[in-house]
Amino acid sequence: MRTIKDILIDLKNTTELIVDLAYSALLFDMEDIAEEVLDLESKILDLLHELRFLAIVSTRSRDVAKALSSILQIGSASQKIGNAAGDVAALVLRGFKLTREIVKAIITQLEETLVKAVVSVEGEVANKTLGEVKLHTRTGMRVIAIKRGFEWIFNPNRDTKVLVGDVLFARGDISGVPKFFEMVTGKRVEIEKEEVEIEIEDLDKAIDILADMKNLSELAVDLSYSSILYNNEDIAQEVAYLEERIDNMKFDLQYWVLKSSRYFKEEEIKTLIALLDLAYSSEQIADSAKEIAEIVLEKMDIHPIFLSAMKETDEVITMIEVKKGSKLHGKTLGEAKVETNTGMHVIAIRRGKKWITKPSAGTKVFAGDVLIAKGTRESEVLLRKLCSS
Repeated sequence: MRTIKDILIDLKNTTELIVDLAYSALLFDMEDIAEEVLDLESKILDLLHELRFLAIVSTRSRDVAKALSSILQIGSASQKIGNAAGDVAALVLRGFKLTREIVKAIITQLEETLVKAVVSVEGEVANKTLGEVKLHTRTGMRVIAIKRGFEWIFNPNRDTKVLVGDVLFARGDISGVPKFFEMVTGKRVEIEKEEVEIEIEDLDKAIDILADMKNLSELAVDLSYSSILYNNEDIAQEVAYLEERIDNMKFDLQYWVLKSSRYFKEEEIKTLIALLDLAYSSEQIADSAKEIAEIVLEKMDIHPIFLSAMKETDEVITMIEVKKGSKLHGKTLGEAKVETNTGMHVIAIRRGKKWITKPSAGTKVFAGDVLIAKGTRESEVLLRKLCSS
């Protein structure tokens, strides 16, 4: 029989995957992926029912009930994230597509880019498992799906073997894309961050806001889990701030989308509806993140099972201090190629009493900084080594 811990691990992994797949379905216009998202949405609901049942039968005292209530709150928030991802996938299945220009404009502004590549016989990954070649650790790109002929492998793990002709869908920092393509196709592709100009200025402003909303909503989720893992009110407050900011951004986006509608023909309005729905989904994800962070803000008891489960999820979240004498001191994240060299994505930096919650490639790191990052366990080891003296 499965335990609460098993369900929490499955729930965390599934909610992370479902958001990645939902955006992949829309940006790559893939109905197969969209259908998988809807299946995962149902799976999350089943997991939540199972979690509630086990929580009820496990409650033997008032103290246990209080500790389990926080876990149920996380489960409820996970369901809302799944619903938001399901709404994005539904756009694809109902024919609400984005134009190629809009897709390119969004992708160039994402914190973590989405790519697909066909496995070549010259590629290092051909006929090997993802664990053997350490693709995620060496490139910072995580494979979220593999298309093999007419079949799909969703959320492949380190034991998944990659074959020639497979199409890999991955997400990660843009700096890791050249190495990713080199390992998959045998050819190094240099990616230049091109500026995509949208002729309609009002729509261009809306797309800028939308990309920012997606980046910030996913950041809010990562920080919400971090706030619980480290029982840190400062991080939880930052999540609340991000949620409020995203709410305000949604109204700005609606304004610019509606203002740009006068330039569109009737048959093109579906594109604008898709943008509005994406904004709504990002807001829902941010609301769910705040719901998780409120566990810390309201000083609710956190059951040890949750902390134990988070150590066994597909991606771990860690907090590491940069020591004196570290190779990182005085360098930017881009100069040190942190994500490419370790596979860890830095989501926030604490410097004294201040927080940098959206570090970029140009963000400098100094001794004494505390990095919050996510990635594989192997990647965590590499980042700790990089941060040590």
